[in-house]
Amino acid sequence: MLDALQSMRMLDIFDILIVSFIIYRIMLLIRGTRAVQMLVGIALIIIIYYLSGKFELQTLHWLLKTFLGSILVVIVILFQTDIRRALTQMGRSPFHAPGKVGDREVEELIRAATFMARRRIGALLVIERDNGLRDYLDSGHRLDALLKAELLMAIFLPASPMHDGAVIISKGKIHSAGCLLPLSRNPAINKRYGTRHRAALGLSEETDAVIIVVSEETQEISLVQEGEITSFHDEKDLTQTLSSLCTHPMKQPLLARILSKRSQLHA
Repeated sequence: MLDALQSMRMLDIFDILIVSFIIYRIMLLIRGTRAVQMLVGIALIIIIYYLSGKFELQTLHWLLKTFLGSILVVIVILFQTDIRRALTQMGRSPFHAPGKVGDREVEELIRAATFMARRRIGALLVIERDNGLRDYLDSGHRLDALLKAELLMAIFLPASPMHDGAVIISKGKIHSAGCLLPLSRNPAINKRYGTRHRAALGLSEETDAVIIVVSEETQEISLVQEGEITSFHDEKDLTQTLSSLCTHPMKQPLLARILSKRSQLHA
């Protein structure tokens, strides 16, 4: 043991630190997701494979050996969402400026959301940040309009042909309306959340977008970011949190840190 430590080079220490950091980031990435359960399942299969070989269970050993021979393909299929999210975060430029959503735009968003919540009008508002949303923008109707509360209200009126979808805000403007978002497949989502909340969670699991959800049933306004959903009943808290999310660099999970700091101040 002592000889091994004495023969260790600085490059070996650097190598170990890099691998440790990668493992740590992977653990942070999959924490609280279905990926943890799937990893436990794969670990159990490996253990059963080892035991079947030791106790000479030939048929089971051969079957598991065949399965594990394609384990890389299986991992890519099972963890495609997590891999895509990880690669997106790795490719994010630290010098990339977030979309220009300032105080005026935040005020218009809050005004529209509170108006629709009081009148039981459902809405789904997406604020684009570092990750581009081109795939989802193309699924809707391009407006390229000035961000105004009255226009958002008109879009989400039940009689509007574009109300059944999401509005995506890009660079401080209403880029598209009626956009389709991916639904979250997380089985742990509270049953009281409907399709809009699941769509918001689904997008937040894949991108760094900030999503405002207005519930027509409960009249709640929720913010969704990084797979976390938080409901607000106070307009001031909602405004402060949304302003922080739109004007600060996105660091995981920013929403949780803002809410934690807010609770400490109120304690």
